[in-house]
Amino acid sequence: MSELYRRAVRLLARREHTRAELARKLAPHGTQEDIDTVLNALAASGLQSDARFAESYVRSQGARLGAARLRQTLRNKGVDAELAAAELDRAELPEELERARAVWRKKFAAPPADAREWARQARFLQGRGFSAEIIRRLLKAIEE
Repeated sequence: MSELYRRAVRLLARREHTRAELARKLAPHGTQEDIDTVLNALAASGLQSDARFAESYVRSQGARLGAARLRQTLRNKGVDAELAAAELDRAELPEELERARAVWRKKFAAPPADAREWARQARFLQGRGFSAEIIRRLLKAIEE
């Protein structure tokens, strides 16, 4: 077993990684050909799976983040767009508005008192990946 393979297995033992993440982390330690061989072997043996990474990430972060942020992070980590969309559809997450309400409740104690506070709360929710429509509906409902 090569040192590159052992290094990859150690990385996977800590947490799930996408193929792209592993390739980036292994790049300083081997040639592209060796890295591809190791990654193919890991995928063939079931030790590395982008689908499993996507499932794990959505399960752990889904309650705290909006769909846009989940999708973007998965894309940044090298998960295929179709796989990311399929995982978000398959995940049993509460509705986006309910998730936004839960995130808002944890951060803010009171509805926005003025336009400046409304904008601050909206920016916070937008940073978490919630859409403008969801944010508008949530803050309007809270004010009423």
